[in-house]
Amino acid sequence: MSGVETLDARVVGSTRITAVRADITRLAVDVVVNAANEFLAHGGGVAAAIARAGAPDVDAESHAWVRTNGRVGRGQAAVTSAGPMPSGHVVHVVGPRYREGQDNQGLLAEATTTALDAAAGLGADSVAIPAISAGVFGYPADAAAAVIAAAVAAWAHHHEQPGQVLLVGHDREMAQRFADAISALAS
Repeated sequence: MSGVETLDARVVGSTRITAVRADITRLAVDVVVNAANEFLAHGGGVAAAIARAGAPDVDAESHAWVRTNGRVGRGQAAVTSAGPMPSGHVVHVVGPRYREGQDNQGLLAEATTTALDAAAGLGADSVAIPAISAGVFGYPADAAAAVIAAAVAAWAHHHEQPGQVLLVGHDREMAQRFADAISALAS
């Protein structure tokens, strides 16, 4: 893939988990995961980039989804088209807002698993996942990368599809965090 820097990869079950530095909106994958808020108001970070790249479809379909279904709750995914992006669909999940005293790890793992379940339900063979909850939701980036990588690996032990999961860092530092997390996975 052009414009993609691969840092590390590991095969778990029949799934290849790869850490990459890339613009998630330019990846030719079946599903791009969006780190969304409950109202699918794509105002910042990865969500804003996906909304811009998928305009006007992603925003319009997101608003329609919320009007029909209400806010996106825990353990729930909203699916929209990707508009003109090279991916087929966007799966929107809501990760935790990092707070002391809550099960941040469990909530982030659940959001990751929810995204993978939704992608598999679409028949996806390839999925790109950003650093859900890192950034404006305050999850420490190193910890978020480790939780997401571990959740993908745990999921892959029991599923055959998708066959390729890209853990996408928008910059070299986040991509390296994903690479370190992949490297730390138990064989």
